Amino acid sequence: MTTARGSAAGTKGVPRARREEQIIAAALEEFGRNGHATASMTEIARRVGVTKPMLYTYFGSKDGLYTACVDRIGPRLLAAVDGAMASEPAGDRLPQAVLTAVFRALEGQRHAWFVLYDRTLKHGSEPWQAAHRHREAIDGLAASGTAALLHAHGNDDALDADALKHVWTGTVSALVGWWISHPELSADTMSARCHRLIAAVRGGA
Repeated sequence: MTTARGSAAGTKGVPRARREEQIIAAALEEFGRNGHATASMTEIARRVGVTKPMLYTYFGSKDGLYTACVDRIGPRLLAAVDGAMASEPAGDRLPQAVLTAVFRALEGQRHAWFVLYDRTLKHGSEPWQAAHRHREAIDGLAASGTAALLHAHGNDDALDADALKHVWTGTVSALVGWWISHPELSADTMSARCHRLIAAVRGGA
């Protein structure tokens, strides 16, 4: 991921909206790589080329900056998944459509997925509440999608649908994690790879 660095980011006179974009871009990577608990505000400031006090001036606290990051990536992912589900009939092609949408939404900011799905967040904290709200919305789409997929195969068992939803969410996280370790792969290349994997799994079922 490319973040703003150097004198251009550190000079005075940068519009506030642009500065916030620079900070959030750097914070998404730092938080996504290291989690809220161990992420460094000093490192975020260094990436942008500003002082650490400026981060607090803009976002109030580490929690405030994290929440801003969650509120940036959450709606983006939700819109991507919702759009994929709306454009693709509920059937065997739906998983591939959703995966493609997720990869494209994360292109250039792959670590952002783990900002939303961060296990180090303190339960009940402001960042946890924000992440939980967005995850619930995305999980709701996943639940309806997995239920529809099973229904298409004559299975309306609610527990099966719930189990499959958890399998699906874990699979997406695992695939994003693998993708992060292969930065040479584009979103569309990753999508094509998943298409082959899904076809292989189905063929062996």
